[in-house]
Amino acid sequence: QVQLVESGGGLVQAGGSLRLSCAASGRTFSSYAMGWFRQAPGKEREFVAAISWSGGSTYYADSVKGRFTISRDNAKNTVYLQMNSLKPEDTAVYYCAADEFSATDWGRAYDYWGQGTQVTVSS
Repeated sequence: QVQLVESGGGLVQAGGSLRLSCAASGRTFSSYAMGWFRQAPGKEREFVAAISWSGGSTYYADSVKGRFTISRDNAKNTVYLQMNSLKPEDTAVYYCAADEFSATDWGRAYDYWGQGTQVTVSS
């Protein structure tokens, strides 16, 4: 069982930066691939980024590539999403998720989800 708690969301102007954190409980965090997803009002949830259990492989949605960076610290049971050059279209609730098997952009593959943190980017 893994419990996930996101933090770091907030209101930022376009062009600004935020770093989201996702703290995981449980001793097996390092065995899970982790992902970030987001959902804007009236839209479906979409993949943002994912990272393998070791941190050696990362994957990004085209819309965030070059602006966002996913990383993890297995000693701290935490995964991060550094978001730079934010745009109004990045406004959404951001969720982290844990996948027992592999990093993927397929949301249904993930076994555990956090409650989400709101990111609002003003123009």
